[in-house]
Amino acid sequence: MDARSARVARVLEVPMLVASALTIPAVAINESHPGGALEAVAQALNWVIWVAFLVELIVMLAVVPDRRAWLRHHPLDLIIVVLTPPVLPPGLQGLRVLRLLRLIRLLRLAEVSRRMFSLQGLHYAALLAVLTVIAGGALFVGFEKQNQDLNAWDGIYWAVTTMTTVGSNIYPTTTGGEIVAVAVVLVGISFVALLTGAIAQRFLSALGEARE
Repeated sequence: MDARSARVARVLEVPMLVASALTIPAVAINESHPGGALEAVAQALNWVIWVAFLVELIVMLAVVPDRRAWLRHHPLDLIIVVLTPPVLPPGLQGLRVLRLLRLIRLLRLAEVSRRMFSLQGLHYAALLAVLTVIAGGALFVGFEKQNQDLNAWDGIYWAVTTMTTVGSNIYPTTTGGEIVAVAVVLVGISFVALLTGAIAQRFLSALGEARE
């Protein structure tokens, strides 16, 4: 790749890392067949993830100087787009786990690790956390409204306390509510891990500069 395509690839690294990671909750929710709004969200998320990979492929093919050479060195990008579209029959939907191979490849890159723990990486993580609080709270209320008298604020309060693992007096009583709780906890733990890693990296960088 030339300087321009390498710069574009670096810009796309963190968003694609997030898209790859979202494959896990999307597959988990879809395979549990909760029905209703939660399953619709999982299907929509499946489309969003696949479109992200498609857009990345199109953008990279548009900017690289030699498309054939780039595809030879990045066959996984094409394989994911071709073999994991949401329109595949149910029997082939398991191929979506191929998207996780991209996650492994990205995590092995030191540059991506630094970007994950950078201010830009935290921006993406914080945005995902906020969206999870809003969407997760709304879904939780939707699942639990028949068994509990909850409003929108109760859902947000539950999502925040669950994400931070503080806990509250609101508990899931349905399968859908339990699945939402698992997803919210996973996002919360991941965000705390990124935040802790970013703080540690900045502390170690400042310490290294001081020693120099």
